[in-house]
Amino acid sequence: MTAMVLKAAYAALATVNYSAQIKKAELKAEVEDKDVTTFASLGWMEYKGGLFKAGLSLSFLNDYTDNGLDEAMWTAFLAGDPIAFEVRAANATVTASNPKWTGLVLVKEWSPLSGSVGDVAGHDVSWPTSGVVTRGVS
Repeated sequence: MTAMVLKAAYAALATVNYSAQIKKAELKAEVEDKDVTTFASLGWMEYKGGLFKAGLSLSFLNDYTDNGLDEAMWTAFLAGDPIAFEVRAANATVTASNPKWTGLVLVKEWSPLSGSVGDVAGHDVSWPTSGVVTRGVS
């Protein structure tokens, strides 16, 4: 059985590599299921794929350095325009065995401060993609 342990994944937003501040990343894509059942379906439901959608979920460790993560995401949030993203399973060259997924995400929420006494400054986000998500191997 082949398995991979994520140890050094890559995550970039607006072309900036934030891998050192992201401890979890998930890109989830799905397609609408459209019912195309007819009497010829012999009592079984039949489906075709409709529109696609995807979302990027990230767990951040925040900082407040000048021109850092918080400032960049706050700026993107206020702008209301999608920003580029790229994720890979390994922070290494893109190949057939280390593909990249790219597209645009809408920074629809940002929590600049979240936590209790003694907590690490960080939070989780789930952002929708905007447009096509591409899988590349080069």
